[in-house]
Amino acid sequence: MASESSDEIVVVGGGVVGLTTALVLAERGASVRVWTRDAVEATTSAVAGALWWPYRIEPVAAARAWALRSLEVYEDLAARAAPAGVRMVEGVLGETGLDETDGWLAGRVPGLRASTTDEYAGTGVRARLPLIDMPAHLPWLRERFVAAGGVVETRTVSSFAEADAPVVVNCAGLAARELVPDPYVRPVRGQLVVVENPGIDTWLVTTDAAGEHAYLFPQPGGLVLGGTSEEDAWSLEPDPATAEAIIRRCAAVRPEIAGARVLEHRVGLRPTRPSVRLERDALPDGRLLVHNYGHGGAGVTVAWGCAEEAARLVSG
Repeated sequence: MASESSDEIVVVGGGVVGLTTALVLAERGASVRVWTRDAVEATTSAVAGALWWPYRIEPVAAARAWALRSLEVYEDLAARAAPAGVRMVEGVLGETGLDETDGWLAGRVPGLRASTTDEYAGTGVRARLPLIDMPAHLPWLRERFVAAGGVVETRTVSSFAEADAPVVVNCAGLAARELVPDPYVRPVRGQLVVVENPGIDTWLVTTDAAGEHAYLFPQPGGLVLGGTSEEDAWSLEPDPATAEAIIRRCAAVRPEIAGARVLEHRVGLRPTRPSVRLERDALPDGRLLVHNYGHGGAGVTVAWGCAEEAARLVSG
């Protein structure tokens, strides 16, 4: 058993959801430890693209509320020009009509409008959204958490019972499949390619006639190209044929990408679930267990809204 104090909270999971949840709790005065199997720079979150948009996440109404709260935080971070890795960037969401966003984003995203044919050949929506540089954002979250008195420990957890604290918060992502256990948690494999940016300063998300996705996000470290959504695929090894297909799809919409030098290949397993599990539970000995997992590819998008709701569940 660990030797934490009797008033401590242990957050299991050091990805963007775990760190943000721990940060919110610590800044509200709680004594918090994060237990993470991997260094934050090596978590699935570090691989994310990471454009603010509620991608493949249920329940829709709750996810939109969590996303809008997170949008407020990201807008504030971008305005402060803090080293949080958050910028507000223009771009086009392809194959999307304005009517699909207007109901819940009306008045919330300034300048939200239908894209022009010069901006995108098909139907699309133009918006200025947060684009988060995860190699900068995750260490920033960790440093802010530590500054608030939090502690990050690298350790593998085989049971929540290992945490000798009155409250345990489960932000274990894909590991919740075994830890809870929860067979509804499944990996959706995403592969990305990072290339030298040939001068692209707007993001684009599109789907071709065959249903294949293509997206490009200009980040400080290069142009991030994606992507894939392979259900129940566990391999973390980049596939060369998949990488070539990603570059080909992206070059079809921005030809200057075709000759860009490849800098890096990334693979991550999105912790997908039919719906996010964000609720109170109990350990066998009666201690409080709060679940906050199953965010799929939208963890960055809903992180702050979910963290604040998890903190409310902790406080009862």
